[in-house]
Amino acid sequence: MTSVAETSATREKPEAPTPPERRRRRNLTPWILLLPGLLWLIVFFLAPILTSVSASVQEGDFDNGFKLTWHWANYSQAITGYGTQYLHSGIYSVLCTVLCLALGYPVAYFIAFRGGRWKSLLMALVIVPSFTSFLIRTIAWKTILADNGPVVHALGSLHILKITSALGWTVGDHVLASPAAVVCGMVYNFLPFTILPLYTSLEKIDPRLHEAGRDLYCSPFATWRRITLPLSMPGVIGGTLLTFIPAVGDFINAQLLGNPNTGVVGQKIEDLFLRNTQGYPVGSAISVVMMVGTLILVMGYIRKAGTEDLF
Repeated sequence: MTSVAETSATREKPEAPTPPERRRRRNLTPWILLLPGLLWLIVFFLAPILTSVSASVQEGDFDNGFKLTWHWANYSQAITGYGTQYLHSGIYSVLCTVLCLALGYPVAYFIAFRGGRWKSLLMALVIVPSFTSFLIRTIAWKTILADNGPVVHALGSLHILKITSALGWTVGDHVLASPAAVVCGMVYNFLPFTILPLYTSLEKIDPRLHEAGRDLYCSPFATWRRITLPLSMPGVIGGTLLTFIPAVGDFINAQLLGNPNTGVVGQKIEDLFLRNTQGYPVGSAISVVMMVGTLILVMGYIRKAGTEDLF
């Protein structure tokens, strides 16, 4: 009887999955894990983009509604009608990125290789300003760059304001309401986005490589150029992208620290969406043009840099 019961129980056990079935399950597991993230991107990223693209070829106004008429003239107006704003956005964002890299690399290098037990504290000091509102941080620069403040007084004493005024970056003896003030605010706000990826890459470099460079009689600059810089390139590229992408669309700094002649594309988009009842299609077209242009620049930059560590 026992043998019969055991035989019956054995027959009722489910068969083990075959190797092809196990492979299919293993292949499905990553997609199941990625599903929540993919749904999030579709709902909160892809859907708004498609909505903007659809709105960019519509006609109408806010009171009577907008209709999809494939009105491609919106793109013609978006491309040809705001050349000055595109130029300002490009110049300010590139300058901001270059200055953030020039300031952030030495800071990240010092923290990574000279910070010692104070690394965590130093990195916290880099991040702490970001805990406050972006708007408050920008308004603070109105006090820093005030006409009666120490910064303007020092620049005036060194006759730097005469040079910057001749170049059109300041207005007489004033720094506020000028392109220089806009760039200063942008650099301050986006500098942590440059330092963090740089620090992460520099922290991964084995210090013994520097020792090997010194053993081979390399100067400090040659050691940095041949060892540190190439190994830190993922951080350089990541930091510059994290700075440039939000900077090119920023308009708060230009609105609060600039003047009517320092307008950027973001200000025009805001104006078309909030103050012009017929501006939705053109504002959407400008947004799409900015998105495509930024994507082309970023992809070209990554390809030129020749690294795959970002993917």
